[in-house]
Amino acid sequence: MPETIAKEHLLTDEQTLDFIAEGYHILEPNLPPGLNEAICEDAAALEGPVGNEILSRIPRLTEIYSHPAVVGALTSILDETYAMDPHRHMHVNPPGSRSQPWHQDGTNVRHHQVWCVLAMYYPHDVTADRGPTIVMPGTHMRNAPTDQLASYTNLKGQVPLTVKAGTVAITHYDLWHAATRNKSEQPRYMLKFLFNRVSEPTAPSWNSDPESAAATASRSFQKMVGTQGYSSDYYKEWELRKEMWDWMRGHPAPVPPGAFRHMLV
Repeated sequence: MPETIAKEHLLTDEQTLDFIAEGYHILEPNLPPGLNEAICEDAAALEGPVGNEILSRIPRLTEIYSHPAVVGALTSILDETYAMDPHRHMHVNPPGSRSQPWHQDGTNVRHHQVWCVLAMYYPHDVTADRGPTIVMPGTHMRNAPTDQLASYTNLKGQVPLTVKAGTVAITHYDLWHAATRNKSEQPRYMLKFLFNRVSEPTAPSWNSDPESAAATASRSFQKMVGTQGYSSDYYKEWELRKEMWDWMRGHPAPVPPGAFRHMLV
């Protein structure tokens, strides 16, 4: 990762707050001509599963995850000391596939912080019939047993990532997501990398405007995302978003006295 990132590549307060509320951020970096097509060819030429070796098998991917726009977004969310995780994977959604169950990649540890994100790169256009990934905005704030989550089907408010070639979707590690049925005659490729925060935040790592940040945050805390009409969850999420925002700014809320008393009985 470059030592310094131009401020123009960092997220704004509004973009950071949108990530906090929705759990994902979409990037369309300006990539060199022919790079997406070359990566598609490299991916199609691979034989058998390659797992964590995907970067050494397709070294051109370094150009994606070192792109200033991608680095700027990751820096904004995870701080400039973030690290690429050794786990990465190429997901191939073949023609005629069935939809994948809803799932969370995380271990369902509800901390309402941002320690890990997925960065999903799509080297070709993803149309609605080519098995796009779907995400459910706001669900990184929620928990559900894996077997129960897998029983859900279409959710009101779900977002299909029908994206342009070269798009990188950054999602909170706990966001609910799934691959959908590929009804086209072409495979859908997605190159998934993980990135980790290595230390607790002490200050905003994005382009924060101290004069307007409070007003921007106040509006964002009340933003409705995902499903509509679930007032109990909606109001609870106001406080959870505020907790994440304060933590990312280096101002974590103090733990109330007796908050963990139930763990001692």
